[in-house]
Amino acid sequence: MTYIITEPCIGTKDTACVDVCPVDCIHPKSDEDGFEEAEQLFIDPEECIDCGACVPACPVEAIFAEEDLPEQWNEYLEINANWYQK
Repeated sequence: MTYIITEPCIGTKDTACVDVCPVDCIHPKSDEDGFEEAEQLFIDPEECIDCGACVPACPVEAIFAEEDLPEQWNEYLEINANWYQK
């Protein structure tokens, strides 16, 4: 299963999810190149261990398991994948 960060993260980029991730798979972090330019944060599907710790940590409820992704935000599957193909 993949976790997807969606529209509510845009402009917010609260890093509470980064802080709770046990495998450090949410990027860009506030100290990484590209943080200021990125509209939102992204979860690396190759590194994610599907623990779900990020979901309750997100203050704007922007993170969903792929199977629970609201239809209105399906485009974020591709947006997330494209960020990691840079």
